Amino acid sequence: MRANENENEPAAAREVVITRVFDAPARLLFEAYSKPEHVKRWFGPKGWPITLCEIDFRVGGRFRFGMTGPDGNPETPFGGEYLEIVPNRKIVYDNAFELPGAEKMIVTVTYTEKDGGTILTIHTLFASVAMKNEHVGGGYVQGTNEILDQLAELLPSLRAGASAEGAS
Repeated sequence: MRANENENEPAAAREVVITRVFDAPARLLFEAYSKPEHVKRWFGPKGWPITLCEIDFRVGGRFRFGMTGPDGNPETPFGGEYLEIVPNRKIVYDNAFELPGAEKMIVTVTYTEKDGGTILTIHTLFASVAMKNEHVGGGYVQGTNEILDQLAELLPSLRAGASAEGAS
């Protein structure tokens, strides 16, 4: 249990699960999540590009992202620690805004290959129902779906790059 997790609120009341099927192998989706040069191209809701992207992709490593809003002003950075990494299958990390006393969410991203594609599932466990409600009310689900749309748009170029590497 995380230090700021509310013991009195059941996990089911604090979670959000978003699933998307991609026409791509899990290794490309995993690569898109793990390399800064790719993350900068798809992570962040539409109109909110990632302008700060630091990734130390290893268990115990940290990441730090910052977005710039449509008005051109940088937003509060956020980040966390990678808790578990299973290549091409799972990434678990905690995440919080860089604000005093900010609660953390635990995010588990899983990649399940099926019928030539990959089912990507993002399971987010918020520290409290209040935190969940604040994020969902602030557009968390819509923003995450926009992020996944942008990931889908990136995949053809990743696939082309992987083909070029395989040909050399």
